[in-house]
Amino acid sequence: MLIRIAVAFFISSAILLSSSPSTIRIAESHEEGEEGHGSCDSGDLPQISADYRPGIVTVDGISDEWGEVDGVEMPLLPALDFDDDKAYGGGRMTVKALHDGRNMYFMLQVDGEFAYVNGDSSKCPSVALMFQIGETASYHRMGGCEDMPGTCTSKTCKGHEVDIMHFSIGNAIPGRLYGGNPIDNSNKTGSDSFGHLVDLYAWNPHCRYIDGVSPSGKQNDSVAQNDWQGSWWHNTLTLRSGFVAEDSPYAQGGQKGTYYFEFSRPLRTMDRLQQDAQFVIGQSSKFAVAFWYPVDGKPWRGSQHYSVSCDWLSLEVVSGAGFSSSQAGSGSSWGLPSALSLILSFVALCVSIFVGYMVFRPRSVPFTPIDNL
Repeated sequence: MLIRIAVAFFISSAILLSSSPSTIRIAESHEEGEEGHGSCDSGDLPQISADYRPGIVTVDGISDEWGEVDGVEMPLLPALDFDDDKAYGGGRMTVKALHDGRNMYFMLQVDGEFAYVNGDSSKCPSVALMFQIGETASYHRMGGCEDMPGTCTSKTCKGHEVDIMHFSIGNAIPGRLYGGNPIDNSNKTGSDSFGHLVDLYAWNPHCRYIDGVSPSGKQNDSVAQNDWQGSWWHNTLTLRSGFVAEDSPYAQGGQKGTYYFEFSRPLRTMDRLQQDAQFVIGQSSKFAVAFWYPVDGKPWRGSQHYSVSCDWLSLEVVSGAGFSSSQAGSGSSWGLPSALSLILSFVALCVSIFVGYMVFRPRSVPFTPIDNL
């Protein structure tokens, strides 16, 4: 009886172990009007939830720890012609986010054949995140200020500010960290001299500048810096011990697989000029995602990007109230170590039952005839 109970316990535990609590919600595309945004129904756009999950993310481009984090899968359509018939042919993009109470983390997953040309970002994939800063900043026209270069300023375009992170991987080694670094941050700008993971602000597509740099080209803030860090990966890459520049192009081109772009940024920054979005726990922010890809090997241009939405997406920074420490690693705890621990526990339970049976089993005393005494 005890053995049957132990076996039942093991089977039920194995079922729980094999099941994954993560979910990927699938969002359908949204048709737009002839001018690119006439009939966008923003009420149907999905919401991205950034749950409180401390201590599980390492920003290295590898997605293992994101396996049980919920995400939203969305089609990639041309931003300037949001039409299903012109969707990115490689597949959809899955967007995931979480926070640890100090930093925000993002994971973008998108299928695509491996494409990499060292030093030529337009022949490599590229991604960008855009966040609303000003209350009147629109998704369309990157903030929507009507002024053009030469007249757009922080005063004339006040309220139209958007925050942008753009990562072009043409000079970035997979698995290595890029973005904010001591050299560029000492210059008080949002530049990245090593991998082109840059921190920008904009009022419209023509008035777009590196953080800390004014439209005139002068530095305008003593505390500006690149607050982003990020990395990229492709699942056809096999050398996890670490690539170096001499390994370029890192894999054979044309192999089917999935790109991973992983980023982090503090919830709050030292920005004083409306150049960074500020995230607040328990509140929502508006953001968008863009993706560039060298279709058929042809270099892309800046305006030839795909988007997952036709308007702002909602990003909810979920409070960690009620969160217990035992949940901290729940996203990755049911891996191989836990499986081995469960198996060893089962074996120990069986041994204990067997030993107990041997100790307490009924013992028969042999009959000895009295004549033999």
